[in-house]
Amino acid sequence: MHVDATEQIERFKEFFSYNYEDALHHLVSRGINVLKIDFAELAKFDPELADQLLEEPEETIRAAELAIDSFDFQLKNFRVRLYNLPRDQFVFVRDIRSSHLNKFMIIEGIVRQSSDVRPQVTSAKFECPSCGNTITMLQLDSRFKEPTRCSCGRRGRFRLVSKDLVDAQRLVLEEIPESLEGGEQPKRLSVFLREDLVEPKMEKKTTPGSKVIVYGIVKEVPIFLRTGAQSIRYDLMIEANNIEPIEKSFGELDLDETDEKEIKKLSQDPKIFEKLVKSMAPSIYGHEKIKEAFVLQLMGGVKKLKEDGTTTRGDIHILLVGDPGSGKSQMLTFISKIAPKGRLVSGKGSTGAGLTATVVKDEFLRGWALEAGALVLANGGIAVIDELDKMNPEDRDALHEALEQQRISISKANIQATLRAETTVLAAANPKLGRFDPYTPIAAQIDLPPTLINRFDLIFPIRDLPNRDLDEKIAGHVLNLQQNPEDIRTEIPPQLVKKYLSYARQKVIPHLTNVAIEEIKEFYVGLRNSAQVGESEIRPIPISARQLEALVRLAEASARVRLSDKVTREDAKRAIELLKHCLMQVGFDYETGQIDIDRIATGLPASQRSRIVTIREIIKRLENKLGKMIPITDVITEAAEQNINEAQVEEVIEQLKREAEIFEPRRGFVSRL
Repeated sequence: MHVDATEQIERFKEFFSYNYEDALHHLVSRGINVLKIDFAELAKFDPELADQLLEEPEETIRAAELAIDSFDFQLKNFRVRLYNLPRDQFVFVRDIRSSHLNKFMIIEGIVRQSSDVRPQVTSAKFECPSCGNTITMLQLDSRFKEPTRCSCGRRGRFRLVSKDLVDAQRLVLEEIPESLEGGEQPKRLSVFLREDLVEPKMEKKTTPGSKVIVYGIVKEVPIFLRTGAQSIRYDLMIEANNIEPIEKSFGELDLDETDEKEIKKLSQDPKIFEKLVKSMAPSIYGHEKIKEAFVLQLMGGVKKLKEDGTTTRGDIHILLVGDPGSGKSQMLTFISKIAPKGRLVSGKGSTGAGLTATVVKDEFLRGWALEAGALVLANGGIAVIDELDKMNPEDRDALHEALEQQRISISKANIQATLRAETTVLAAANPKLGRFDPYTPIAAQIDLPPTLINRFDLIFPIRDLPNRDLDEKIAGHVLNLQQNPEDIRTEIPPQLVKKYLSYARQKVIPHLTNVAIEEIKEFYVGLRNSAQVGESEIRPIPISARQLEALVRLAEASARVRLSDKVTREDAKRAIELLKHCLMQVGFDYETGQIDIDRIATGLPASQRSRIVTIREIIKRLENKLGKMIPITDVITEAAEQNINEAQVEEVIEQLKREAEIFEPRRGFVSRL
C-alpha cells in the first residue's frame, strides 16, 4: 500500500487541527517539540491512515512530522511519539521474524543492559574541492557514509563541512519471565533510542532492571565478519518510536476509587491481620508465625534519611532454615508471585554478578555497559533466593552491601557506578547435615558466614518432627488438596492482597508513638541486662542494636496492616513476640539457659568464648611451668577443675589450631606460636 506523501501530509494536518491544535500550542509555548499521539484517535479519525502507519511506519511518521512543521510555529523539527496501539501489534521477542521487518510493533521486556548516551550522526554535508558544490549524505546505516561522486564528475576525497548529531543509546531487552515456558532460555533484542527518548528524565525509566513496553519499527542490522566483509546474515533490532515503563513497585501500582473503597473497608475489619496471614501460601498447612512474618515483610517498615546523609532501611529481610520437604520452596514461590516486582532465583544457579550487577562489552558504542542482576531488577520489590547456602562463597560476599546499605557498588573496566537495590530479601537455606539441630549454633549448621546471617531481621528454623495430631492435620490438608485442587481458597483474593499491600506502602507512613517506644525500650534494656552468668565469665549478649532496629521495622509494618499512621503498643508487642520467637529458636544457648545473640552474629556463643579464654589461660600457665611442650592430658586435667569436659577441651584445641594460635609439634602435645 503506497500513498502519495503530499496526500498523507494534508490528511495529518487535518487530523492535528481537529484533535491536537490546543496541545500543539501548549507544547510550543513550553519549548517542547515532541507530540504524543493516541493511535486509537488516529484510527477513529482516519482508519486508512492508521493502517498505513502500521504497514509503512517510517514514511507515514515522517509525513506526520512534516505536517506539524508546515504549521506556522516557531519550533521546528517536531517528533511524533505514538501510544495505545492495538494489541494485535504486540509480538514476543522470540517470535520476531523477517516478515516483521519495517513494520510498527509492540515489544515488552526487561532492560538488561543500557549503554552510555552518545552522539550519533544523522546527516553530513560534504564540499567538492573541484566545483564547490555541497553534497548532503543521510547517515542511515551503522557505518559512516561519504559521497562517491559529484555532479561535476569528481570521484572521492570530498571535504567534510558539517554534520548533524543527535543523542543515541542502545538497550538490550530481555523477555519477561512470565512469557516463558518451562526450559526456555529468555531471548534478547537490541533497542535503539534517539533524541528525546534518551533525555535524563526518560533515561531514569530505562535503567537496567526496568520493565518496559517499546513501540517501534523492526529493522535489520548488517553483521560484519572478522575480515571486514558483510555477512549474508542480518541481526534484528527495534528502532524505538516510544518507550513506557510498565512494571511498578509496591508504591507505584495504580489504584482507582473502587479499589481504595474496598481496601479501606477491609482495613476496618478487626481480624484483618489474621485474614492476611491465612491468605499467605494457603496450600501449606500451619507455620503461622512464619506467615505472620511474611505479612509484615510485604508491608515493610519506613525508610529513614538522616541529616548526615545516611539512611536506615525499611525493608525486612527474612531467612528460613529448614528440613527438606517442609514446604520452604513453595512458600517462597507464593511470596514472589504475590509481591509486585518479585524475583525468584536459586542460589545454586546464581553468581554474584547475576544477583548484583556486572559490566559487559557494548558492541554498539564499542565500550562497556551495565547489566543488572536480580537484586537490582527487584528494586522497590522483593527478591526471593532459594538455596542460599548453595552459592559459592565469593558470590555470597556480594550480598553484604545489598542487604544492609541497599546499594550495589561496581567498579569494573572504566565504569564506577552505584546502583539502587532497595530490595526486600526472603531467602531459604538447608542445614549441612540435613536436619536442623537447635543445640548447635546456626552458623555451624548452614554454609553461610555469621556476618551475612546477622543481616537478616528474622530467622526461622522449620523442623519436620513427628507429631501424631499435627501429622493427621497436615495429611488431611494435603490429601484434600490433591483430591480437590479448587479448594485452595484464601480469606482475601490474591489480587486484592496485592492491592492492599500496595496501598499500605504507598499511602501509609507510620510514626512511633511514645507508648510503643516505651514498650520496645523496656524489652530491649530488660533483655540485655537479664544475662548474669558470673563476674569472672564472659556474659552473653541476648540482643544487639541490629535487633532493636528490626523491632522498629516490624512494629511499623504492623501499623501498616491496619492502614494506621501510628505505631501503637499492640504493634510493638506483636513485633516483640515475633522476634522473641525467632531468638528462642536460633539464639537460645541450652548450656547457659539464656538467649545469646552471638550464636547468630559470630557463631560463637558466650559459653564457648568463655571456654576458649579459659583454655588459653591454662596453656599459658602450663607453659610457664612445663616449657614449650605441653601435654594435652595436663590441659584436660586442669580444665576439668573448671567444669570443662574432655570433648569440649578437644573442640577448643582444634579451633585454636585452625586460628594458628597453637600447633601440635608431637602427638599428644601442643605449643603456643
